[in-house]
Amino acid sequence: MSLLEAEGLTHRVDGKPLVADASFAVHPGELVALIGPNGSGKTTLLKLALGLTRADSGTAAIGGTPVSSLSAIERARRLAYLPQARPLVWPQPVRDIVALGRFAYGAAPGKLSARDEAVVARALTACRLQGFEERAADTLSGGELSRVHLARALAAETPLLVADEPVAALDPLYQHQTMQLFAKMAGEGRSVLTVIHDLNLALRYATRILWMEEGRIVADGTPEETFTEERLCSVFGVAAQLRRDGAAMRLDITGPA
Repeated sequence: MSLLEAEGLTHRVDGKPLVADASFAVHPGELVALIGPNGSGKTTLLKLALGLTRADSGTAAIGGTPVSSLSAIERARRLAYLPQARPLVWPQPVRDIVALGRFAYGAAPGKLSARDEAVVARALTACRLQGFEERAADTLSGGELSRVHLARALAAETPLLVADEPVAALDPLYQHQTMQLFAKMAGEGRSVLTVIHDLNLALRYATRILWMEEGRIVADGTPEETFTEERLCSVFGVAAQLRRDGAAMRLDITGPA
């Protein structure tokens, strides 16, 4: 059974399709990268698939259940969603923010069970946040706060993590560490669907790539199957060379096409 499945999703604003006839599925053990130019519909597609935005047509299901049939709690137990915009209402301590990932299981900051405490501690460690537990969120850098929100999503311990540009504010080291964490999750049988703009990170770590252009999914397959110089020119408008270093592939973008 797929963890997330969309069929023919379409959404229009003022008559213009932001997403058109989009279909895909995410299965256990996959790290799926959703890529495409700015404004190609990636964030809208995620929200449609999760039932956060109403589709004009098409269907979406999480763990085999239509999204329209799931309560917010049921959805939160099946997947963790890390949106692109992550506002904080007040400057909470880091540990309390991460503990919000346990809310769907009845936990609340300051009232965690021993199991909840252990899960939160693992999430903090996974995101290299040891020593930050009591720091107020408004004292953190943008990159540090991004890692806190990722830890919150990890603390939910769901089969699927959906993340919209999770590495955008991170330095290169933490970008790679985050993608390695996602790859480890996939290797353990969980799955990740992530929007990412660094094509080399997608090429290196993803097991599958979804390519979007003008609201449509124009390719879906492994990096080796879908990364071509012709597609990079067509979708992103760049001239690029694909190189192999042993089993690994590397993309060199030389400029506009």
